[in-house]
Amino acid sequence: MIFSALSRHTYMTREIQQAQPEAAAAVRAGDDSAFSALVARHERELRVHCYRMLGSLDESEDLVQETFLRAWRRRETFQGRSSVRAWLYRIATNACLDALARRPRPEPVSDVADRAVKAKASFEVPWLQPYPDTLLAGMAPSEDEPDAAVVAKETIELAFMVAIQHLPPRQRAVLILRDVLGWPAKDAAELLDSSVASVNSALARAREGLKQQLPERRLEWAPGSDPTREERALLRRYVDATERADADAFVEMMREDARFSMPPEPGVWVGRDAIVAAWTNGCAFDTENFGHMRGLLTRANMQPAVACYLRQPGDSEYRPLGLDVIRIEEGLVAEIVMFPPNLFPAFDLPPTLE
Repeated sequence: MIFSALSRHTYMTREIQQAQPEAAAAVRAGDDSAFSALVARHERELRVHCYRMLGSLDESEDLVQETFLRAWRRRETFQGRSSVRAWLYRIATNACLDALARRPRPEPVSDVADRAVKAKASFEVPWLQPYPDTLLAGMAPSEDEPDAAVVAKETIELAFMVAIQHLPPRQRAVLILRDVLGWPAKDAAELLDSSVASVNSALARAREGLKQQLPERRLEWAPGSDPTREERALLRRYVDATERADADAFVEMMREDARFSMPPEPGVWVGRDAIVAAWTNGCAFDTENFGHMRGLLTRANMQPAVACYLRQPGDSEYRPLGLDVIRIEEGLVAEIVMFPPNLFPAFDLPPTLE
């Protein structure tokens, strides 16, 4: 089950430790350097926390800065009774809840009667953005960050991110605090200004909602690891098929029930034949009129990704077209989520290829 996997592969936070009284006093006194030293060490994990809450890389960057701004403005409230980390998580979570209150929620999938529409709706999150693996580097406890949170693959991959975006905001917050970060119910309740009973109830509802949202086989996926030799070979085939505009090769490497989507555009294509037919109708394999493509391997959300570049007829350079984030299952491509090219800079991808 997903929840036992989370427990096995999530860093369980330590008991909230007492902060240094002199550090707390320095923060309350408005010492810029002391404040920066205390909060900067938590920036990476707070960005991931905000990303899980919001599903958007751009918004997570903004919310981390909002968190630090709120923390600075409220520095006198930091008394040192809890850790700086807990204090910042409280501010960040509430900042995210404020942002979510201004955003329309997707239709609850459990309220949809039609099975086909339900399956489609469960994969549509228009604001979803990928998260560069380079920003996850170093996310582990160290001498400098002893209470940093390890990021487990099953709590950052796109299927999980899509699923939790369908949860009500407070249920989402409780699930992340309890099952992803491993916070005790008492600490999660304190952070959310709630009771332990209320937090436990919200967690039970969130877990049930997550089961309904995740793809069936998602509950059986193993924890993440480095790509196998077979997976690396499949990715090379993917890039080769992209550059040769080989529709048949894509059919061969996809699962029969593969999925394709392009956030923020609506729509989910289900089935390899339907996907390749859509690409064919969009002239993706017509090199004479559409152009020639190249692909660069990268990683997002601890999944393989291919940055696709297009050289249109008459152009001398390959320009960003889209970022394909790929899920591999049983040696075949199970899902492709294509994101717009404006995200290339976040992945340190070149603006053009010759």
